[in-house]
Amino acid sequence: MNKDIKRMLEDIEAEVRFTRDMIGRQRLGPEVMEAMAKVPRDKFVPDGVKAFAYDNGPLSIGHSQTISQPYIVALMTDLLQPKADHKVLEIGTGSGYQTAVLSQLVDRVYTVELEAALSESARQHLEELGYDNIEFRVGNGYEGWPEHAPYDGILVTAAAPFIPEPLIEQLKPGGHLVIPVGEPHLPQNLMLVTKDQQGKTRIEEILAVAFVPLRQNAGD
Repeated sequence: MNKDIKRMLEDIEAEVRFTRDMIGRQRLGPEVMEAMAKVPRDKFVPDGVKAFAYDNGPLSIGHSQTISQPYIVALMTDLLQPKADHKVLEIGTGSGYQTAVLSQLVDRVYTVELEAALSESARQHLEELGYDNIEFRVGNGYEGWPEHAPYDGILVTAAAPFIPEPLIEQLKPGGHLVIPVGEPHLPQNLMLVTKDQQGKTRIEEILAVAFVPLRQNAGD
């Protein structure tokens, strides 16, 4: 294993131990950690910050967006409880890194990005790297992607001031929605929404986080 990837995985494990009382788990699933090990994070960051690609922190990718901290990517993926036959919706394609991690674990990923340039760049990178179970859409993530609903899991990679109702509606009974909630520059919480077989939802606060805002219009 590449020493940088090994260091990243060790940093994730250390962060899990540090936050275990908040996140309610002693470790992340081995399948998630294996997916994190397989995806080359340096391929998803701009040339100017490649030296920091495997550090346990977020990095700017342009368009006022970031690639999330590896620990947060791993934790959000684990909270989703992905399975090999699942269909997952991602809101906020960004660099495509989280998309690539999800694609290792589920049957199909549908990913929505507001910025057309980011969506196209992510599509090119992912296709070049051989990820072939992903469909892309440019649009407002608050609306989800109803044509392919319901989803076994929905993961949102930017902070919304509230949990969008269309995303809850598009979640399959038994599914999980992972979303950071809060306003920019104010406390945000990573939330886990679970829908039971009767369609009732339970919302849990997992961890304090800091994400860029989930925008509804390009240029906001």
